Amino acid sequence: MSPQDRLPLVEAMRTAIAASTAVLGTTSPNPPVGAVILDVDGVVVGVGATQPAGGPHAEVMALREAGEKARGGCAVVTLEPCNHTGRTPPCVDGLLAAGVAEVHFAVADPNPKAAGGADRLRAHGVEVGSGLLEEQVRRGPLRAWLHYARTGRPHVTWKYAATLDGRVAAADSTSRWISSPESRAEVHQLRRQADAIMVGRGTVLADDPELTARAEDGSLADRQPLRVVVGAGDLPVGARVRNDLAETLHLRTHEPKMVLAELAARGVVDVLLEGGPRLAGAFVAAGLVDRVLLYLAPGLLGAGPAALAEAGVGTIADTVRLQFEEVGMSGPDVRISAVFPR
Repeated sequence: MSPQDRLPLVEAMRTAIAASTAVLGTTSPNPPVGAVILDVDGVVVGVGATQPAGGPHAEVMALREAGEKARGGCAVVTLEPCNHTGRTPPCVDGLLAAGVAEVHFAVADPNPKAAGGADRLRAHGVEVGSGLLEEQVRRGPLRAWLHYARTGRPHVTWKYAATLDGRVAAADSTSRWISSPESRAEVHQLRRQADAIMVGRGTVLADDPELTARAEDGSLADRQPLRVVVGAGDLPVGARVRNDLAETLHLRTHEPKMVLAELAARGVVDVLLEGGPRLAGAFVAAGLVDRVLLYLAPGLLGAGPAALAEAGVGTIADTVRLQFEEVGMSGPDVRISAVFPR
């Protein structure tokens, strides 16, 4: 029987995915991993997630909760247990010391320094399975980190809201609010989970956004991403991005590769691009947008700026093609997630 057919393992992996999702934005540059420990009877006895950089990994947190109940049991983890000594010991060591009999993970570790955990576990007689709910994990909590591990640069999601005729603001430049309260609530959750929110200096001058993540009641969320403003020239003294509610980084360049290199050097893994048409166009033209997240509102403006400015497309043959990943509803709006084939 394959791991996918074993219901307790599938349910355990779903719990591990939920645990990893809960720590999105807090672990970079380490991956947000979730782990579940089942005892010999298949009962959940421990759940853990990666702690902030330098802290325990998910397996260690789950094993601490399980205690002796882990012996002879099973560990279910979203990412292959690491076999590398960094600021913390290898997770494989903890699993072996706890005496688990089985380990099942979703995604193999792409980092050569940390890989090899599965082979080492097998060498010590532990049953190991891989690929359990792999696609859900790849498209979910580990999406940005897997990209970062593969490319060395942050994952960029371009998020915007537009009307049915593709306008992101009216002719007089007003844009509040194109999307619904439900969509705006989702975006604040995305902000809380991201490492950084990025806009251009022009957006700061035109809209004076605060770029904070807020809870449903309007209060500040429990964590705030780095606010990144791109573009030459000073920011207004009274600009809201200069308040003390979150850290702000002003990068005086329009070169997308340089921007992402600076963010990578700061340990930023997941970027939410909320800039205007010019900044979005520059990143699309440079091939540095990995996902487009559109909230399509059921309204018409007839005039006003479009979502995307110059993006390196001169003729229909040069159209930038994406693949729809998910289409759903957010209140009255249509939410579309599309990715760039790589």
